[in-house]
Amino acid sequence: MDFKEFNLHPQVQAGVEAMGYVTPTPIQLQAIPPVIAGQDVLGLAQTGTGKTAAFGLPMLHRLVQGERGRVRGLVIAPTRELAEQINEALNSMGKLTRLKSVTVYGGVNINTQIKKLKEGVDIVVACPGRLLDHISQGTVDLSGVEVLVLDEADQMFDMGFLPDVKKILRVLPGKRQNLMFSATMPDDIRILAHEILRRPVTVQVDRAAPAATVSHALYPVGQHLKTPLLFELLKHTDTESVLIFTKTKHRAKRVGEQLEKGGYKATSLQGNLSQNRRQAALDGFRDGTYQIMVATDIAARGIDVSLVSHVVNYDIPDTPEAYTHRIGRTGRAAKTGDAFTLVTGEDEPMVRSIERVLGAKIERRRLEGFDYAVPAPKKDAEFVRPPREPQRRKDNTAKPAGARPAAAKPGAAAGGRKSVPMPVISGKQGGAGNAGAPAGGREGVGAAGKRHQHPGGNRPTNHAARRSGR
Repeated sequence: MDFKEFNLHPQVQAGVEAMGYVTPTPIQLQAIPPVIAGQDVLGLAQTGTGKTAAFGLPMLHRLVQGERGRVRGLVIAPTRELAEQINEALNSMGKLTRLKSVTVYGGVNINTQIKKLKEGVDIVVACPGRLLDHISQGTVDLSGVEVLVLDEADQMFDMGFLPDVKKILRVLPGKRQNLMFSATMPDDIRILAHEILRRPVTVQVDRAAPAATVSHALYPVGQHLKTPLLFELLKHTDTESVLIFTKTKHRAKRVGEQLEKGGYKATSLQGNLSQNRRQAALDGFRDGTYQIMVATDIAARGIDVSLVSHVVNYDIPDTPEAYTHRIGRTGRAAKTGDAFTLVTGEDEPMVRSIERVLGAKIERRRLEGFDYAVPAPKKDAEFVRPPREPQRRKDNTAKPAGARPAAAKPGAAAGGRKSVPMPVISGKQGGAGNAGAPAGGREGVGAAGKRHQHPGGNRPTNHAARRSGR
């Protein structure tokens, strides 16, 4: 079967041919007919299966035949990068339709978005937080929405956007077509699907099955030797473009910097970057400026980076589904790819879970010539710095509050106290006021190493994950 058999509007079909599409992918083959027929659809598919065209083509087919200049199509995505990717795909597929679309997300000037919305658009591709801002300010009219798409629904739940999504649903017209796509189906997403989808057609492809063209391998190693082993793996591998996954954004930043210092064209993609820097990192990886990208699951979710030759799991993912998502970036379109995972002894239970999903044992490898016998330091210097020893005072007697310091005695050091030699600390010496702080700070800690305190001493709330989609 080819795309002509879907009987798409001639302007949409011309866009399909201009992009070189010939044979639909399984998700497109199953989803496009019911979407064209106006039915609600629940699609379960992994990254890289062609989901965007599965909902994008029939949506363009519908909208090109109606009135112009008001929002009739709404796509909600969890991250800015995914929103941009969807919008680019819609513009490419619908180039000849002259339908106008706009992306709406945080981290950029809202006035630019307001201007485009006032000029009149047919499709809005948005992240939940910024879309709610526009709704509250009255700068977007969603009363004419005919097609709603929730893409990567499980990721929106993981990032805490479900309450925002439900608020958005309350301002949409009741009569509309609903399309939901998700890689996994946790209970909360199942409940949401039941609430908003009307007698949906469920389509499912490649559940937890990475491409057959991907070669998997495990590299058992101690935590303290992960970075040295990563460097050795890269030396012995013909790497065209490498995507490395870490568990935390701090680690993604640190590993990216270490690779860059080691002479690799590397960048990192994580939540602390500004939107401009995130986009520059992504564009640089796509066009070959960077050969290696280090990212977290949330930062990389849904990003379509073609021609990835290798995926390296610096940290093993938390679930077998997450493993499949990561590996889904390589071996696409019948191209070969490699997936390497660095594992410690503590990772074995998750390794067994992944193998059960894959239905096969993953090959264990040892890199010849690498020194696995290097002992771990007493405290893993890769992550923490030894605590600073307390300084000795001449007089530890507590002084009354508000008491003035005694006058300096002859021979005393400047500042009114005798000079006391500082204790020797192993490792690098911290900057003023930061001695003994953990290397690189903690998750959720600002650049100055301090949390932003609320008035009254309330504990701060970490909105980093929420901001990544606003």
